[in-house]
Amino acid sequence: MAKVIMIQGTMSNAGKSLLAAGLCRIFHQDGYRVAPFKSQNMALNSFITREGLEMGRAQVMQAEAAGIEPSVLMNPILLKPTNDTGSQVIVEGKVLGNMSARDYFAFKKKLVPKVKSAFDRLASQYDIIVIEGAGSPAEINLKADDIVNMGLAKLVHAPVLLVGDIDRGGVFAQLVGTIELLDPEERAMVKGMIINKFRGDKTILDPGVEMLEKRTGIDVVGIAPYLNIEVEDEDSLTERFSGNQEVKLLDLAVIRLPRISNFTDFNPFEIIPGVSLRYVSHVSELKHPDLIFLPGTKNTMEDLLWMRSSGMEAAVKKAAAAGTVIFGICGGYQMLGETLSDPYGVEAGGTIPGMGLLPMDTVFTSQKTRTRVEGTFRPVGGKLAGLSGVPLEGYEIHMGQTTGRDGLGALTDLCDTIAASHTDGADDPVQGIKLDGAWKDQVYGSYVHGIFDREEAAKALVMALGEAKGIDMSEAEAVDFQAFKETQYDLLAAALREHLDMEKIYRILEEGADVK
Repeated sequence: MAKVIMIQGTMSNAGKSLLAAGLCRIFHQDGYRVAPFKSQNMALNSFITREGLEMGRAQVMQAEAAGIEPSVLMNPILLKPTNDTGSQVIVEGKVLGNMSARDYFAFKKKLVPKVKSAFDRLASQYDIIVIEGAGSPAEINLKADDIVNMGLAKLVHAPVLLVGDIDRGGVFAQLVGTIELLDPEERAMVKGMIINKFRGDKTILDPGVEMLEKRTGIDVVGIAPYLNIEVEDEDSLTERFSGNQEVKLLDLAVIRLPRISNFTDFNPFEIIPGVSLRYVSHVSELKHPDLIFLPGTKNTMEDLLWMRSSGMEAAVKKAAAAGTVIFGICGGYQMLGETLSDPYGVEAGGTIPGMGLLPMDTVFTSQKTRTRVEGTFRPVGGKLAGLSGVPLEGYEIHMGQTTGRDGLGALTDLCDTIAASHTDGADDPVQGIKLDGAWKDQVYGSYVHGIFDREEAAKALVMALGEAKGIDMSEAEAVDFQAFKETQYDLLAAALREHLDMEKIYRILEEGADVK
């Protein structure tokens, strides 16, 4: 069985995901077969594996860092919030159903055998498993039925590295307070601490580190710097949403919906010279972009109502009337139509008018589509005519089917790249020809996530926008996004090797954890 090490944090956004990815990369570089694991992830950014199963993108990112194919075994439970008090529960890559927070809390212990089975299967295939916890292990109201922090560490005998975020301040109180709230047997499992996101002169920290180690009896195994590494981050905690609002030669605006999902669809544009990618929450921030993206969402109808009440819908429709390119993906694509109907109560129930920018209708069904696709953009008109014939690949995750009316053009020609399109739930009937993507005038939409991950697709969109604007974007080369991510994982590993005591971490890995 594999050796195990676990990264836990004093709070959410302490940097667990990134540090776990960095360790995966280091172990991979050192010749070990390594895999990530997170028993339960709460996120709206998800991914479809080659088997047609759904998992959190954070573990996909870590698997890429480890140099392996993502597997749903790495994330057996995924919670996708549908509102402030409930989530869609996905187990082993398939939808189990929607549950309130209270109902899930009472139910989750029944999932322990599935968590253990997934872990054991991974551990039989790899030399090292790097586990990521969730939130904090010191949430005293949740500890009794924990399956993701110390409860999991005990289950799989994992030594723990506890991470604190110094960038937010109070890191010594974070670490000491967390240790103090752990039970004695839990404290014994914490074999090292990491101070994360440090900026400045490390020597200034030395007195605090000395006091911290004396107070807790646990070594600090590293002070990791604040890293500007371009890898995927957790959707609910990303700093991308509050990033640079500078407008460049070509300006792309993403509407930051309240339940935005899979914003990773737009990451390839962040690294193209001369292109700005801005996340916009208020009408006053929209300005005059060359293209407006409507992203995916876990609740299309409620987010469309937010667009309507906030004035964002009116602003987008005004921009469309003035010739601005509008591009919707998944839930954003559904919003562009004439109607959204929910006869089975999948979302809010009932029927509401869409934005009316594309002549099509969406019916939400209890069936969830999960598939990977590849294909090409069909011949299209408008400002994005340059996409015609360009290859694409990605994946679909959606509840509902969209059918077109007269005057609508199909955007893509797709085929599944897995054995069959996988679905969860009942096959509710939808009349008409189902459309994975469509366009009319300057409005385009698609169900495909990752549609611009291929270099050719991202470049074609930028070149088309530049031509429409009279700007030569030929020097603004897109990059192979997957190859670019590989360079970022190597930079991450190099930085952690410099600032973590890897000799001590390897020793912790070898010694394991004593569990009573």
